[in-house]
Order: sequence, then C-alpha cells, then structure tokens
Amino acid sequence: TSRACGSARLNGVKVGIPLPTFEPTAAAALATARAAEGAGIDGVFVFDHLWRGARRSRPALSMYPVLAAVATGTRRIRLGSLVARVGFLPDRLIAESFFSLQELCGHRLVAALGIGDAKSVSENEAYGIAWPAVAERRASLAAILGELTARGIECWVGATAPATLEVARAAGATVNLWDVDLDRLEAEVARGPATWAGPFPAEARPAADQLMGLRAAGATWAIWGWPGSIDLVTETLCLAGLQDRRD
Repeated sequence: TSRACGSARLNGVKVGIPLPTFEPTAAAALATARAAEGAGIDGVFVFDHLWRGARRSRPALSMYPVLAAVATGTRRIRLGSLVARVGFLPDRLIAESFFSLQELCGHRLVAALGIGDAKSVSENEAYGIAWPAVAERRASLAAILGELTARGIECWVGATAPATLEVARAAGATVNLWDVDLDRLEAEVARGPATWAGPFPAEARPAADQLMGLRAAGATWAIWGWPGSIDLVTETLCLAGLQDRRD
C-alpha cells in the first residue's frame, strides 16, 4: 500500500473513487475499497449498471451486494451508489435496500439516485423491465428521497436536467453533476450543495490542478472516474497540499 499524503480533503472537498465492478468477481472491488481506506481516500462508490456502455457482454456486479460487502469490510470510508437508477428496480426495493445498507454502515452511507436516460434504457429493454415515463420517474425519485432523508441518510441526485434538479433541491438533496465544466458547477453551487464526478487527467500534476479548480468552484466532493491506481490518487492529493490525518 502506498503512503498516503492526506485524507483526500482540500479545504472541505472530499475525494472518492468508483470501485471496479465491471468484473466477473468482487475480488478487485473489495481490495480497492480496503486500499482506498488505507490511503485516506474519503469514499468509494458503485455504479448501478448491468454492463458498461455498449459492451453488453462485459460482466457487472450488482451494486447493493457490493456496497454491503464493503460496509462490513471497512470501518471509516464513506460508501455509496453512483447512482441508483429509479425505474430499474421497484421503488420499495430501492428504499429498503438503502435502509439495509444504513444498518450496516450508519452515517457512512451516501444514497445517490438518478432517473436514468436514453443511454441506460437499453438495460431495461434487454430484460423486459418497463421504462416508466420521465414524469413518473421523477415522482418516484421525490418519494424515495423523502423516505431516505427522513431516516437521516445523506442523499445526492445525479442529474443535469433542470426539472430533475428541482426535485433534488426540493427534497434537500445534494446534486451530483457528471463531467460538467466549472462554470456550470459554480452556477449549481450558487443554488445549493453540489458534488462533481467524472474523469481526471492521467498524470498527478494536471489532476491536482483539476481538483483545486473543483474546490474553487465549490464542489463538496470530487469523484475521480476510473483512476489508474490508488497511488495516482494519493500522489495527486499530496500535490494538492493535503495533510496526513490517518489514524
């Protein structure tokens, strides 16, 4: 395990990474979660997909069991969905799955939800899962957010569409913006808490510059999409001027 330089905090910004779940087994995901915790990274997140992009033959691990395994195999690191898709599972099952995860990891849980888009509808169609109209999915999102926030679960909503962002704001949820530019991020931060997720540069110095730009724009979290290694993330955090606070 590499020596961590810091806690993945930069003036209030937390840094998370997605776990490698487009794999035939959970070994890599669980090992990455443990390594991330040891390196002082703030959070690990799991995608809610059956496959990655158009590669339908590539395996994908189910999100909720992976999060449960991470919850029981770690003690400090935050963990969450990115994002749980309303309309893919019944609303009741989504809510109860997060309630179960809360029992396993308490305040460490982040329930990030979204309503899906044209890129994800093929997953529903492939398995004969009905694809509700967008207004119905937004109504379900609002209802689920109400239940989760009432239980004290931190909620994010992954979206860029104004109508979906309005649902998030009305529920008191943080918005999660995928790979938007800094101007768009600043505009959303002016309306309420916002997190950012997306790709970072493959080298530490430009990645650190990007992280500091996200900090300056007001992001509360930066989720590093597909980092090449834990070492790259920790080197980036060192260059960003973090202080070691590991136990």
